[in-house]
Amino acid sequence: MKLGVVIFPGSNCDHDMIYALKDILGQDVVPLWHKEHQLGNIDGVFLPGGFSYGDYLRSGALASFSPIMSEIIEFADKGGFVFGVCNGFQILCESKLLPGALLHNNNQKFICKNTHIVPDSHSTDVTAYLEKGKALKIPIAHGEGRYYADTETLSSLRQNGQILFRYCDENGNVSGAFNPNGSVENIAGVCNEKKNVYGMMPHPERASDDELGNTDGTLILQSILKSLQ
Repeated sequence: MKLGVVIFPGSNCDHDMIYALKDILGQDVVPLWHKEHQLGNIDGVFLPGGFSYGDYLRSGALASFSPIMSEIIEFADKGGFVFGVCNGFQILCESKLLPGALLHNNNQKFICKNTHIVPDSHSTDVTAYLEKGKALKIPIAHGEGRYYADTETLSSLRQNGQILFRYCDENGNVSGAFNPNGSVENIAGVCNEKKNVYGMMPHPERASDDELGNTDGTLILQSILKSLQ
């Protein structure tokens, strides 16, 4: 399987994602520079975390106009798999490939810590092979991670099984007490209606190595790979 990881000016989790996919999971991975106009023969695109274009205007706003995004939008429109983490999630929302928006955290501060998330829908490539009700410990690192969508959009997300994860406690109990940023309905990730474009704020690639003392993120990445085979 050949996977592409996009690199924007300001990306800082690109090599983390490449390491997780290539060295940990044994995939063929190619870096995709933001100015490229071709994706090549790939099976999936990953947009990593970071601070693309210094987060000027809004996080992900300028990156959504990068040349490669036209190719990614076309790839997604044809059913191609696209997965964004943190800043990648923000870029996908800014590009209208995903519904909703990522706003400043409730406390107006950058938050970097471990959180727990639990799969909400199991009808997606990202969550299909995850254990139902099992909480995963996945770190976050963001200043604009508060997911927001209007009432109509939220209703549609629930009905269509487009909510990937919700913030929870270590036992999988969803509660506002364990919501790190004020995201509506504790939402930590969503997908599009066609279920081929995905975004989440927590970083699975940062929980994918035994030396980190946490491999819960590997379960998410493995679910993706199994679904794409």
